[in-house]
This record gives sequence, C-alpha cells and structure tokens, in this order.
Amino acid sequence: MKLNIPKLALCIGLCFVFAWAGTIFTPLPGSEWYYHVLQKPSWNPPDWLFPPAWSLLFLLMGIALYVVVQQRSETVKTLGALTLFGVQLLLNLGWSAVFFGFHSPLLALVVIVMLWLAIVLTILKFKAVSPLAGYLLIPYLMWVTFASCLNFTIWQLN
Repeated sequence: MKLNIPKLALCIGLCFVFAWAGTIFTPLPGSEWYYHVLQKPSWNPPDWLFPPAWSLLFLLMGIALYVVVQQRSETVKTLGALTLFGVQLLLNLGWSAVFFGFHSPLLALVVIVMLWLAIVLTILKFKAVSPLAGYLLIPYLMWVTFASCLNFTIWQLN
C-alpha cells in the first residue's frame, strides 16, 4: 500500500476535529462543578495526563481510519466499519458534552457504555478490513475501559 500523505492528514485531521470539539466542554482550571463540587476517587488521573493521552489516542484513531480508507471499496464490510467509526466519534464527543456540559455522571455512564460497545464493534470491523487498523484502536479501548470505571466511581461518589 502506497502512503498517501494528504489522505493520512485528512483522516488524522478529522479525528482531531472531534478531539478539539470535545475540549469545548472540558472544564477550565478552577471550574466550580468539576473542581469543587464533584467528588472524584483518589486514583483520578492528574489533569496534565489527559491532553497527551487523548492526543495519542486520536492520532492512533486517525491512522487506523486511514488504513481502512486505503482499503475502501464498495463492500458493506468497509462501509460498516467506517459507519461504526463515525458513531464512536460522535459518542466520544457526546460523552464530553454530557459529563462536562450537562454535569451528569449518570447519563455520561450510559453514553460511555455505548461508546465502549461501539469501539469494540469498530475494532472487530476494522480488523476484518485490516488487522493493523483494529490493533491501533486497542489502546483507545483500554483507556475508555479505565474511563468507564472512573465514570462509574464518580457517579457512585456523587
């Protein structure tokens, strides 16, 4: 497969548009609800960890998307994979909106469970197109698994 730099940049760029959109809902330092009202467990990661972790995850998502797009044909298998990828991107953004925007850990828990399932299905569909594309999403699944546990704990504490 020949490397198509513009297509790779477009795939990565699309993922980072969603990353950027999610930051609209991210609390500013000192935000009342997140920093002073919301109770979080002692194992809640420090704020500085989130930007590099999510940047790496969105980069891997963009590369995985590129690998699948490069294999694109008129088959339902590829179309289904790309559709699921879009669904998980929207759910990812939706989680930020619900948790940080609506201040609802319970509704966010529902969204993150749907996100987790969408990621699993996306991995399976991507892997059917290209094993590499599926494997590139495993760190994302691991992070969202951790985030789901964190979300559940925050809901329980509040």
